Amino acid sequence: MGNNNENLALYRERFGYWYFINKLLIISFGSIIIAIGYVFFQIPFDLAAGGIQGLSIIINNFISVNEGILYLLFNIPLLILGYYKLGRLQFLIFTVLSVIVFSLATYLLLRFAYPILKENPMTEDMLLSSIYAGVISGIGTGLVMKAGGSVGGTNVIAKLVHKKFGFPLSQTYLITDGIIILIAAFVFSWNVALHAILCLFINGIASDYAFEGPSIIRIATIITDKRDEVASILMSGLQRGVSCWEIEGTYTGKKHYMLYCAIYRSQVVLLKSLVAEADENAFVIIGEGKQALGEGFYSIKRV
Repeated sequence: MGNNNENLALYRERFGYWYFINKLLIISFGSIIIAIGYVFFQIPFDLAAGGIQGLSIIINNFISVNEGILYLLFNIPLLILGYYKLGRLQFLIFTVLSVIVFSLATYLLLRFAYPILKENPMTEDMLLSSIYAGVISGIGTGLVMKAGGSVGGTNVIAKLVHKKFGFPLSQTYLITDGIIILIAAFVFSWNVALHAILCLFINGIASDYAFEGPSIIRIATIITDKRDEVASILMSGLQRGVSCWEIEGTYTGKKHYMLYCAIYRSQVVLLKSLVAEADENAFVIIGEGKQALGEGFYSIKRV
């Protein structure tokens, strides 16, 4: 407990209270977005797309209890267990906040918005509903993750299993979500289960996009014999730093230079032109990067 308090104090000291509060606001906003996708698109079609959210939909089929309440009840023992086993107070505070906000938002939306939604549904197409459920909930999940939190449920289970047995997180998610979707297939139908898988898949893509952002960074790797000429023209023309290594071609045994440069996507054409001007025999590889932190890009101080 002492270490947890010390870690939280260090976090506040390093980043300040406003930064901490900003994280809490983002997590709350993301959790509300998840609840909107859940209530408006998953629940109307019983899309139990894994996780405690999916389990709550299945249980609600047998006992008429608000999914928001079920989600909170299922998470309470997991959060208590996570508090004692994971020992990361900051992570648990963020996760508790996300669980509470999501549960409350789900409860209120089901109580006041869902009756209207049943009479005037957003869509009557299960395929369209599964797509939008994945996109909207995925964006919310990505925001929560970006702020350093989680949506609880199987996320806590996966971390506990990983810490205890070293089992990969991705495989734990696959097993737990797969079991819940399989149960949904027998409780509802295989058609519902197949759409739930699609919803889960899209959710993963959307959450990654919201978490990491669009790929606007390109990585240029240049093999050349004219190190100084190419490096100089890139630094002056792109206003970017260039790293250099001396390498050896395994086929010819000759010495070459490998230059490495991170640029924006919009600078790719200019880079090709500059390299061709300095060394038309250079070998250029353009790769894709998610983020670049540091001088010339985003600040690494507060990520």
